[in-house]
Amino acid sequence: MVQGALDRLRAFDRRRPRVWDAAVTGFWVVAAVLDYTSGGWRTTAHEDVTAPDYLVLLMSLGFSLPLVWRRTHPLAVVLLMTPISLVNVWTGAVVQASLLQLVPVFQLVLRSSFRTVGAAALLFVVPVLSAGVRLPSGWGQEMVSYLWGLVFTVLLGIAVRTRREYTEALVERAHRLEHERDQQARLAAAAERTRIAREMHDIIGHNLSVITGLADGGAYAARKSPERAGQALEAIGATSRQALSELRRLLGVLRDDRPDAERAPQPTLDELAPLIDRVRRAGLPVRLELHGEPGPRTLTPGRQLTVYRVVQEALTNTLKHAAPATPSAASVPGPGAPGEPHRPPLSATVALTYTRTHLDARITDTGTGPGPGAGPSAGGGEASAPPQGIMGMRERAALYDGTLEAGPLPERTGWQVQLRLPLEDTQP
Repeated sequence: MVQGALDRLRAFDRRRPRVWDAAVTGFWVVAAVLDYTSGGWRTTAHEDVTAPDYLVLLMSLGFSLPLVWRRTHPLAVVLLMTPISLVNVWTGAVVQASLLQLVPVFQLVLRSSFRTVGAAALLFVVPVLSAGVRLPSGWGQEMVSYLWGLVFTVLLGIAVRTRREYTEALVERAHRLEHERDQQARLAAAAERTRIAREMHDIIGHNLSVITGLADGGAYAARKSPERAGQALEAIGATSRQALSELRRLLGVLRDDRPDAERAPQPTLDELAPLIDRVRRAGLPVRLELHGEPGPRTLTPGRQLTVYRVVQEALTNTLKHAAPATPSAASVPGPGAPGEPHRPPLSATVALTYTRTHLDARITDTGTGPGPGAGPSAGGGEASAPPQGIMGMRERAALYDGTLEAGPLPERTGWQVQLRLPLEDTQP
């Protein structure tokens, strides 16, 4: 209950500081005037009192009225009270309101440097010591009381100031931690959005490219071999269902109201063969080469996903940007139809090389682009690709301290993507 009352007083002081200062000052003014009217000051006065009553009243008001500025100008209040204190002890009146000098001293301890506090303490002590010259008899005990009051006030102010600064430091640290937490949450959200964007790009881009290749090849083959067009439609259906399943799984994980969403394992290097088979069905002959042995140092699931996505993106870009403009017979499974015009062959190679410390993945194609007049971007699988694809691959490689290079083959005979990824236990 006491703590609640103190909290309400502090809240009132924060809302109306001037009203609070006036109330406190009024309280001490009334107390000083009552001390004067009741003659209570005579109990502490020296035997040799030379001060008239009106001077005692003025000194009582001089010690109490300036308290209204005790928080805004505490040093000025101490300076104003110093000559009044000299008159007080010199006349021997020693009004009890003189102890109110300790109030601005306390405020100085709370807000000012210790050098300023020392100056204020000196202004308080000098009049007290001078009384020993004017009224030597019986003054020693009163002087000790004044000095002890000063010491107690200073120590109390230091304790309150230390506690206040400690509390403010805790509050500031809490605000800083909250700000850092919010900033980390924003960074994590941005990273997660980037990761989801990469996954969506890889899933949708690859499957749509396969579907487009199958559809173009099926439409071309329908005029010559309807059964091969039916094969293309079946492949389109299977690819569409797989893409839809992957998207549902990804979106299900993102939804807050689906805590039981299916979380299938991410693709690994074991899934490269099915990926290459789908690309082949879309009309791009792909050869997979393996050099070296994985050995005891295997890639982590995250690194395997990186290799899988880079291979997927590279082959997808080959399908989208290096294929001839008119679908060929290779766009659907089966032997080529007779009478078709000869076109430069389009093929790709995926080579994985295991070393003692790294896995190197090299994806090359022999794409010739859309043909003459298509512009400078027609030279290879990635030449006309949007930069997001290459940037996404580089971001994936950088997550595991890997490197990725993409560019045309010598004499612009195709395009290559080279990924170099360190094994897990080679990281510091």
